[in-house]
Amino acid sequence: MKIARFSHNDGIKYGILDEGELVVLAGDPMFAGYETTGERVPLVDAALLAPVIPRSKVVCVGKNYHDHAAEMGGEAPAEPLLFLKPNTAVIGPGDTIVRPVSLSDRTEHEGELVVVIGRIAKNVAAENAHQYVFGYTVGNDVTARDLQRKDGQWSRAKGFDTFCPLGPWIETDFDLDAAELTTRVNGEVRQHAPLTDMIHSVADIIAYASAVFTLLPGDVIMTGTPAGVGAFAAGDAVEVEISGIGTLRNAVRDALPAS
Repeated sequence: MKIARFSHNDGIKYGILDEGELVVLAGDPMFAGYETTGERVPLVDAALLAPVIPRSKVVCVGKNYHDHAAEMGGEAPAEPLLFLKPNTAVIGPGDTIVRPVSLSDRTEHEGELVVVIGRIAKNVAAENAHQYVFGYTVGNDVTARDLQRKDGQWSRAKGFDTFCPLGPWIETDFDLDAAELTTRVNGEVRQHAPLTDMIHSVADIIAYASAVFTLLPGDVIMTGTPAGVGAFAAGDAVEVEISGIGTLRNAVRDALPAS
């Protein structure tokens, strides 16, 4: 089931995608369930929004594919390498990624599978982790690569406004073992890998992260990116596609000079 968050007639709504239409829900299904209003909105008439605004945090996992760890110049960590993005970095499908050109000379894409947490999770055992997953979506862990290398820690490089595109919707019935991720810039394939190439599984990541901090409903976990990360420029179009979920598309522009 694909669940979208969207704008229509000056209101923000949730809906279930059904043959080109959105079956409108009475409220946020994470908290209100799947009661419908009887209204159906053609998908072409809806403006898709980020399918979730994290309640408290975006949890990210670095170097979770061996080939990406190698292209970054090191070994993959033995345990999940966690860092955070602020929820103010989140944008939705069709929104514009803004390159902070006054501070950074190199902005790069990192296509990723994203886990949406549906229940309060603390000290979760890996074998029970699936009980805390509401669904999955597509993400782009946009990174100012030069600042990442300069700072040593990653908060600034990963945390700019617009640096966490999510969408186009949440898939609640997802077969990770059969899915592949592809990232394109202006139609050119930059990244392509099966999700089974992840070093640390979704269940292990949830267990590891929930031992550190409480995960709240609506928090998201970005599970890492495969090899092929690279720069993009103003005017480019970046797409991240995960089979079984959908395609997240975002245009790119440079930040305007400070006034």
